[in-house]
Amino acid sequence: MSLADQLTIGRAVSVPVVVTLFAVSFTHHNYWATAVFIVAMTTDWFDGRIARRSGRSSSLGSLLDPVADKLLVLSTTIVLIDQGVFPAWMVAAIVARELLISGLRQAAIERGVVIAARDLGKLKTWSQAIAAAVGGFAAAGAWGDRVAWWALLVALVLTWVSGLDYARAAPSLLRGRGATV
Repeated sequence: MSLADQLTIGRAVSVPVVVTLFAVSFTHHNYWATAVFIVAMTTDWFDGRIARRSGRSSSLGSLLDPVADKLLVLSTTIVLIDQGVFPAWMVAAIVARELLISGLRQAAIERGVVIAARDLGKLKTWSQAIAAAVGGFAAAGAWGDRVAWWALLVALVLTWVSGLDYARAAPSLLRGRGATV
């Protein structure tokens, strides 16, 4: 297993650690949870670069990378609802888009079409990650929940704009008119 794949798996394994650190109350637990989240999310930046530079991109990594990202970001935003930082409706709207586009990608794969990540989709992932980190710091008391709310609103808008971008291209892809999006 390549270093890039190990980083991706490490990101997925960090999910229960981050959730537990947010959930279990001890001194500065929200800071610890946010720090682990940030370190884990940073591996997303490294794993792709390592895979491309070493020429060792793998099917496992291509499959697991977006799943690990979604697990980490979505679980963090969900747990921040319980912390009173994020409104449930905003997180639910983000989760709904993620499930819809994952379903679209699965339908494409079943037709032999790979819908590659688009730049807007990558921006969406990072806006969600930044919102989750801002929310973690808000839960820790570094600043007010209003800052986190605005960060999540930006992520929500980018999430749905990105989803609409994928959906716009879907009909021609699913009919086999394109190789990747």
